[in-house]
This record gives sequence, structure tokens and C-alpha cells, in this order.
Amino acid sequence: MAVSISHLGYRKLSRVIFEWQAADRASLLALFILLEVSSHWLWCLFVWWRQDIYGSYVNMDVLYPLWIGLTLMVLFFSWMVSRLSPIRKDTDSLYKWQAIIVTLYSLYIAVVILVMGHSSLVAGVSLVGGAMLGMMLIRRRYVWKAFLGHIVLIFLVTLVPYFGLTIPNLRQMTMSSFPLDGYSYLAYSEMTSIENAISASIFKNGILSWETFNQLRLSSAFFWRTTHIYMALPKAIFIIYMFRTLLLILDNSKAEIMQYANQDELTQLKSRRYGLTQMQQALLAMGDKKDFSVILLDLDWFKNINDNYGHDVGDQVLSEVAQTLLKSLSEESIVSRYGGEEFLIVLPDTQHDSAMTIAKQLRQDIAQHVIKSDDGTDFNITASIGVYTLTHEERARIQSEYRALALEESAQPLAEMQKSRRQEADINKARTDKTSTNKASAQKESSQKTRAQKRISHRRKRAATEILKAQLPSDICQRLICIADKALYEAKDRGRNQVVSANAVLAAEKDKIAVLYATS
Repeated sequence: MAVSISHLGYRKLSRVIFEWQAADRASLLALFILLEVSSHWLWCLFVWWRQDIYGSYVNMDVLYPLWIGLTLMVLFFSWMVSRLSPIRKDTDSLYKWQAIIVTLYSLYIAVVILVMGHSSLVAGVSLVGGAMLGMMLIRRRYVWKAFLGHIVLIFLVTLVPYFGLTIPNLRQMTMSSFPLDGYSYLAYSEMTSIENAISASIFKNGILSWETFNQLRLSSAFFWRTTHIYMALPKAIFIIYMFRTLLLILDNSKAEIMQYANQDELTQLKSRRYGLTQMQQALLAMGDKKDFSVILLDLDWFKNINDNYGHDVGDQVLSEVAQTLLKSLSEESIVSRYGGEEFLIVLPDTQHDSAMTIAKQLRQDIAQHVIKSDDGTDFNITASIGVYTLTHEERARIQSEYRALALEESAQPLAEMQKSRRQEADINKARTDKTSTNKASAQKESSQKTRAQKRISHRRKRAATEILKAQLPSDICQRLICIADKALYEAKDRGRNQVVSANAVLAAEKDKIAVLYATS
């Protein structure tokens, strides 16, 4: 295998399993099967060694052929562990050997279901656990087909006894009497119920003594339950552990993907998309009497920094400015890299005077910050800033106008439907007056008229719902940023390193803010 698993701890092994190539994962599955089959082979050895005690509980005529089959399985999968890795580049051969592994292991599970009982703990863990483990490591199509085959086999095993056929069973029980008053709880087979009753007869007054414990240890029920635990529990624990590791890997991958999508890699600020999303959520969550401020910041002469000092220094400048912004702003502020050397700062529940004070402090902090490059050169940078505040009065006016416009737009298709309805009515009336032999046609037109009325009613309800939901234009965030951007360019025109209020600019120009929010 590409990675020697004998030199890996179980924690490290679980983390690299899902990064291996298909051939290595198939080889790992062969190793898991080898360990499982080897444990079953050791169980057969133990029963053969102590057959004087446990021979009466086990059908030895079935045990010997099973033991021979297990020996062949151990030899085959021992060879398969080292056979798969060298063919990792031969896809056709790899898929062929994967199919062989699934087929042989499926036959093995089928034999387990037959000789151990289709409703036993071992059969259940082997069937479900084997399918889950296989789907993690090899082609899922092969595993899915094998699983469906086992489902069919279970139905056949269940129905076969009703046709007078006998299925070989590894379990057997010799008893001379049956206690009629024995207690039996729900078990997976009638044989286990009888064994429960026999085991219950060992106890006296419901107390377990050393003598009764020794008798219980030698009973068939105790032997087969410990056998099921030995064969099923380690596999179940291992599979649960593997799935736990897989879920942890998926959670970590999801966290990395979300971080990559929502965070700017260079500045560690929020990305543009995520910043706009949070801005929209913050705007919709604002109270009716709250103001909403937006700051757009652009570094001055940043292209000259890249040209004179190199892009590495330019990246350093962006990173240090981002840290300066985070240190100067509160946790409620939404700071994102809007693009290039531009930064977007959203200040929920912040009035215009407070936003201007914050912007001026940011300009001062950036201007006082000294950039120290690796070659020993020190320099300062400046920033131009545009600020706009959406007051709660302006927001209420925008909502009112937007709802009115939505109502007007929704009324247009309704008027068109009513006009179409009148035209259909005139046509129906003309057809009725022309001849009385078109009654069937009139009934059809009446039916169409009823359907048209239903459509009109449905559209009215849908339009009313949309009006109730309408709060602000869908691109309201872009419009706020557009206004702040106008103030930013005004700051650049004034010589840079300035803070300009978009509210003041619009008021000075006697401009109507409503034009900037036109919904048409």
C-alpha cells in the first residue's frame, strides 16, 4: 500500500483513509475482511479445542466445512491485501478485483446468515455494517447490488422451512426436559427462547451464586450469546468509529469551505458576497426607529505602492489596514473587503454624526499607521472615505413607495385579465344569439370562464401576499453602497485623505434622494 498502515496510529490512520487512492482503499477493505474472517477462524479453533464441553452446542458436521472455507478466505484475502496497490493505475483491473472482493465477502455473509440464523446479532451487524463499510471504501454500486441480494436471501431463508426444506444450522441443543414455568423474554429465534427458559431454571429464588454461575457458563444460551458478542461487537464498534471519523472530516471540510467562501484569504475579513449578505440581513433586522450607516473606504495611490515596492508589500498593506479596521471598530460592525483596495463597513443602528466620527477616526488611524517592509523601508498610507446614512424616516418612505409601486404593477395583469374576461363574455353572447344549436359549445365556454375567474382570484391573492412581504427593493444594499461610492469619489476629487458625507453632498445639491431609490 502507498502508506504502511503498520506504522500509523489509529487516529492518524482514520484521518488518511479517505485521502487514499481507490486501490489503497480496496486493499484496506480486504484487510478489514481478513481481520474479521481471522477472528471467526479463531472461534472455530476454540470450539474444536474444547469440543468436549461445547460440542453439544455446535453442529460439528457444519463446523468443519465452515472452518475449511474460513481457511481459504484467510489465505485469499491475505494475498489480496498486497495485490491491489500495484494495480492502482489499471482502472479496469481494479474494478474487477473490487467486484471479486464484494462477491466473495457477500457469499461469506450469506453463509453466516444461513448457519447463524438470519435474525441473529451477527447476521445483522455483518449485513448492515459490511454494506456501510464497503460503501466508504469501494464502488458503491457493487456494494448496493450485494446488499439487495442479501435482502432477497433473507426472505428466502425465512420462507424455505415452510416448504419442508431444512437449512444447515451451526447451532444445536440437547435437552432432556423443558420447564413449563420458565421465563422467556423476546429473543431472535424460537431456539433462543427455549434456551432462555432452560437457563432460567438454573436460578433459585432469582439469585445468582457461584455454582449457578458455573452452570450458566456451561449452558447453550450463555455460549451463543458470548459468541455473538465476540463476532459482532468489535465490528460494530469499528464501523461506528469509522463513521464518526468520516462525519468529523465532513464537518471540517464544510467549515473550510464556508470559511473559504465567506472570508477573504488575504485580509481575513469577510468576503464581498458574505459581507453583502450580512448587510442585507442587518438592514432587514433593523427596528423602525433605527438609522443605518455605510462607509466605503479606498486606499489612496495603492497602485503606486505595488509599482514601487512590489505586490508582496501591497498585500502586506492590505492585511495591516484590515487589522487596523478590526481593532478600531466594534463587534457589531460588519467589515468586508469590497474589492481590490476598497473596504466596506456597515454600521447598524448608527446615526450619521456617529458614523462620521467613526470614519474620521479610521482615516486618522490609517494615516498614523507605519508600514514596515522587509527591506527596511518605512512609509505611511492614507485613505479616502465616503459615508452615507439611511435614516429611519427615509427608510419608511422607501417602503411606502415600494409597496405602492408593487400594488400598481400587480394591478396591471389583473386589469388585462378583466379585459380578456369581458371580451370572452361578448364572444359567448354573440355565439348564443347566432344559433341555439351551440348549447354544448356555450357550456364549454362557461367552463372556461369559470376557470378564468379562478385564475384571477388566485392572482389577486398572490399579489396581496407579495405586497405584504414587500419591505425594501431587492438591490437596496447596492443602492446604499452606490451613494456612499459617490461620496468616496468626491473625497478623491478634493485631494484624497478626506471623509465626505453623502448626505451632506445630496443636501447641498438639493438633489432628491428618491431618484436614487427609483424602483422602475
